Amino acid sequence: MVKVICSIVLLIAGLYACNQETTVPTKKTKAKQTIETPNDPFIIVLGTAQDAGSPQIACVKECCTDLYKNLAPKRMVSSLGLIDPVNNKKYLIDATPDMAVQNSILNRYSKTKGLPDGIFLTHAHIGHYTGLMYLGKEAINSSELPVHAMPRLKKFLNDNGPWSQLVKNKNIKIIEIKNKDTLVLSKNLKIIPFLVPHRDEYSETVGYKIIGPARSALFIPDIDKWSKWDSNIIKEIASVDFAFIDGTFYDAKEINNRDISEIPHPFIIETMQLLKNLKKQEKNKVYFIHLNHTNTALNEKSKAYQTVKSNGFNIAELKAIYSLD
Repeated sequence: MVKVICSIVLLIAGLYACNQETTVPTKKTKAKQTIETPNDPFIIVLGTAQDAGSPQIACVKECCTDLYKNLAPKRMVSSLGLIDPVNNKKYLIDATPDMAVQNSILNRYSKTKGLPDGIFLTHAHIGHYTGLMYLGKEAINSSELPVHAMPRLKKFLNDNGPWSQLVKNKNIKIIEIKNKDTLVLSKNLKIIPFLVPHRDEYSETVGYKIIGPARSALFIPDIDKWSKWDSNIIKEIASVDFAFIDGTFYDAKEINNRDISEIPHPFIIETMQLLKNLKKQEKNKVYFIHLNHTNTALNEKSKAYQTVKSNGFNIAELKAIYSLD
């Protein structure tokens, strides 16, 4: 009987100790994180993976199996955030399936909280517009949030559910944009959409040029091949300070079970070859983004990642900040 009573006392004491440990805050949990950000407009990387994320559904390859056991929070779908601290404005480029978390990151680095002041869409593939679902009445039930889209994409959203319901319920207000038209967001920040060749089943595909007070950036997460574009990527890189460009696949080997003609993208090795004669400073402007789950360059310890770096280029990283001043 004495042993039973002692055991109960010890059990209660143990539970109380666990309770104390989980409820009493330490100095570390009390401390507030200070985030240093530029005082003028800047870009923040909100995601670097291809549309379907990493790990990808039903993937049994080594690139995914370990990640399902230990999910990597850095593997969010390709997106950029634009923040203008002077005018207390913030914007998203692409509404991804990870938009809820990405909007939270955007808020942490911005003076204002809540939803962005506008969303700029590139095209109608799942990783670039389906995050709009979080704006409906099942979620935040937003009110006329400005969504910037090209004419075909605007029509697609207007004519097809559930996106048409967002328009009908005035959760979003679609603002039509045109190729190479300059959109003035403030005296400190401008953005220009431009058409690029891609699999345009439901809409056009655009990239964006982002122009700040002193610096500018290029964002092209999807393109078929550089040779199909009516612009010269080398000249476009020369015209900006940062270039976030399609790095979907490192090479053809990683997609040996798919017909590459159905999913054309410039391989990273092709782009590096195309840009090999650029000066070191020009190469350093390039950040590969929109990496497929099979792309080993997602892993900083991989040979592919190290090859990209040794050739003078970069892989985009989550939460990296680039001042436009």
